[in-house]
Amino acid sequence: MQLFDWRDVAVNQNDDIRTALGVLDRASLQIVLVVAEDATLLGTLTDGDVRRALLRGETLDSAVALAMNRTPVIGHKRDSETAWRKILLEKALRHLPILDASGKMVGLYYGKQALKKCRNAVVLMLGGLGTRLRPLTETVPKPMLKVGNRPILDTIVSHIAEQGFTEFYFCINYLGEQIRAYFGNGERWGIQINYVEENERLGTAGALSLMREELREPFIVMNGDLLTKIDLRALLDFHAEHGNEATACVREYSQQVPYGVIELDGAKVSQIVEKPVYRYFVNAGIYALSPSALDKVPQQAFYDMPTLMEDLLAEQRGVGGFPLTEYWMDIGQMPDFEQAQVDYDVHFTKLGAGA
Repeated sequence: MQLFDWRDVAVNQNDDIRTALGVLDRASLQIVLVVAEDATLLGTLTDGDVRRALLRGETLDSAVALAMNRTPVIGHKRDSETAWRKILLEKALRHLPILDASGKMVGLYYGKQALKKCRNAVVLMLGGLGTRLRPLTETVPKPMLKVGNRPILDTIVSHIAEQGFTEFYFCINYLGEQIRAYFGNGERWGIQINYVEENERLGTAGALSLMREELREPFIVMNGDLLTKIDLRALLDFHAEHGNEATACVREYSQQVPYGVIELDGAKVSQIVEKPVYRYFVNAGIYALSPSALDKVPQQAFYDMPTLMEDLLAEQRGVGGFPLTEYWMDIGQMPDFEQAQVDYDVHFTKLGAGA
């Protein structure tokens, strides 16, 4: 249990959500305090609050006030630490804003509880050729390229293991022996690694047909070329809460048209919109699946995750979208690889390494 300086995680209610997410990431306390100029607490913001706001139609450019929790649980300066701890335990919280008698911020009481081991499996798709990163991938599989002097896959595994996940499946194909030689059975990371060898490339979902008997609980599927700080427990909770058979992580993507857009009603101009910005949710390459979804995966045939989503949708089975609020980078092309080198020190230097 620690009492933190509240100023380190404070934002203004008029700041945009994007700014608040930057504070969330840098502080790594999983909460932002929305505070007035006179230090009065106006509300709190977590990644869950942001996700709900995005699903309501807000964007990362929306004001924090439109996403924050205006009635957070608080503690009082006059009370003892025992009282603060009791509130955290009763409410199953990790952080408690501490206020004085006039409602002004004093500090943030934080209890980082040890995470229980998670029995849900994590399946990492590692068999891609990485053709867009050649010549780097001619002799090294893409997940083993180094970002921050460390293989991408090492960073991925370390981050997931720190969330309590212990059961991993590595689906390998191209230069897969290098991955097996580096990770072994996973003991250095405190995990168990099961290797699934694709004799031929099966796509981002086809290899799941080789694990039908093992995957008895909802599980994670993730591409092996992603640097992200996603909370996979939150993804699984969201998946269960909404009764989905498949939940795809999505990222907000904005695209500005560099011209004035003219909208027509027949031959008449109905509206002119100057350089409009269009916003979309794009696939982030991370999924939660229920075992029941595996009945759509053909046996040992090439099959991709987007196709699985489409097949489930065609049968009106539950498919959800989980807005990602944490750092995410798809290292698919050389500019992405170069940007990841810059980002690594900002987002991952505190992460423990297995090797």
